[in-house]
Amino acid sequence: MIKLSTELQQFTKKINYIFKDPSFLITALTHSSISSVTRSDNERLEFLGDRVLGLVMAQALLDDDPDASEGQLAPRFNALVRKETCADVARDINLGDMLKLGRSEMISGGRRKDALLGDGIEAVIAAVYRDGGFVAAQNLILTLWGDRIASVEADARDPKTALQEWAQARKGVPPKYVEVGRSGPDHAPLFEIEVQMHSGEKAKAKAGSKRQAEQAVAKLMLERLGA
Repeated sequence: MIKLSTELQQFTKKINYIFKDPSFLITALTHSSISSVTRSDNERLEFLGDRVLGLVMAQALLDDDPDASEGQLAPRFNALVRKETCADVARDINLGDMLKLGRSEMISGGRRKDALLGDGIEAVIAAVYRDGGFVAAQNLILTLWGDRIASVEADARDPKTALQEWAQARKGVPPKYVEVGRSGPDHAPLFEIEVQMHSGEKAKAKAGSKRQAEQAVAKLMLERLGA
């Protein structure tokens, strides 16, 4: 039987699940950049975990609001399972520190990347599912996502989509996003994005990825417009 390191044992306490077969967890934390013939990566578990997460969230939303229509549930569901939300959950439990990465990924800041963190948490979900069954995975998800499920209505539409809908409803011209700056080292860049409205309004925001910066500046513009 594989014995987990002290660090990984502490991690299992953090997610409140003890593995009967620790190899599931080790595989879930192994990125393809360091995989080999004798060391499987987490891509297959990530594929499975994505589906388990989707089922649990769909059921949780139905239980939370029995009267909601499909049209109301769909954006809430998307907000809860999108990669950025998964990455935020992963950061809550410091999953990035647990990932086994190749040298190139470590140098490029892989432990902070939304894609790797999101895939990682889905792989951990699948590891728990394979080791302990659906109820164990369901309990893990509901615990880790916590209040996000009850408060998802406020985050059901991402700011960029909301700003575009607001603009098109008035002038029919979507906002324009322009990269106006970039700073920081190559492995941890900071992007500055400016949003330009047809009316002449402008706003800027910075984040670790262009997409995050666009979402941040869209949110800022919505607040300025009172939308």
